[in-house]
Amino acid sequence: MSGLYLDDLTPGDAWPGTPFRIDEADVIAFAQSYDAQPMHIDPAAAAVGRFGGIIASGWHVASLVMRDFITNNPFGDTPLLGIGIDELRWLRPVRPGDTLLARREIATVRRSASKPVGTVTMRTSVTNQHDEPVLTMTTLMQFPARP
Repeated sequence: MSGLYLDDLTPGDAWPGTPFRIDEADVIAFAQSYDAQPMHIDPAAAAVGRFGGIIASGWHVASLVMRDFITNNPFGDTPLLGIGIDELRWLRPVRPGDTLLARREIATVRRSASKPVGTVTMRTSVTNQHDEPVLTMTTLMQFPARP
């Protein structure tokens, strides 16, 4: 697949990712390494906690959304540079057995006045199998412009 340039993108361009399922063993393994709170790693404690069972760490969900983006490779061979993430929101608990789907949309495209690059703002929304929103974020990327 060839790459896209900044000039190929238009605000409103949108596409879905690939649905992915949340596995309890993966939730616990991730949390044991990176977010070892009882609601993520201890089924007995989580069962009597405020969520009534194990939930995925928000950081785990965000990393799976990133993996989905890389796996789907929507921009082809284009070398991207992430500049930042704004407005990362975890909207509801993600539980083992949930199937998530990320949808991405180009919000803005801005070309640099002095360099052959620009910035792209992309909004990502993630829903579960009930079409309930579970995560949203806005990503800013540097993108090469057509030479």
